[in-house]
Amino acid sequence: MVLEISRKFADAMLEQSRAEYPDECCGVFLGPIGSDKPLRHKPMINAAHSPTFYEFDPKDLLALYREADDNDEEIVVIYHSHTETEAYPSRTDIAYAGEPGAHYVLVSTRKEIAPTTELRSYRIVDGVVTEEPVVLLD
Repeated sequence: MVLEISRKFADAMLEQSRAEYPDECCGVFLGPIGSDKPLRHKPMINAAHSPTFYEFDPKDLLALYREADDNDEEIVVIYHSHTETEAYPSRTDIAYAGEPGAHYVLVSTRKEIAPTTELRSYRIVDGVVTEEPVVLLD
């Protein structure tokens, strides 16, 4: 599998990660049901307000699923940032990965690589993490 995502969407994730630093940021990209193409960006609020953990507010998550259903969409990408570690899923990220069809994108803004960032994508199914290439489209 390969994640193809627009440069505009990648830039939006990076901008959000910097704006919400030192807390982790999070959000999703949605696309038509049955498609693997992210077409709509939905930044979310990190209800944990934590530099080491993210979670969607249950009310926001319910609203997201209703909105996606109303628009015949599904979650294509679930993303969040790591503020002090590499862009690799933590044990907690793996344990909470509940969308087997989604791409899990991590953005790292750790200081030792500043001002650059790291953006990587994974599939997480039944606790197994598989990295996949990311292709940025113009």
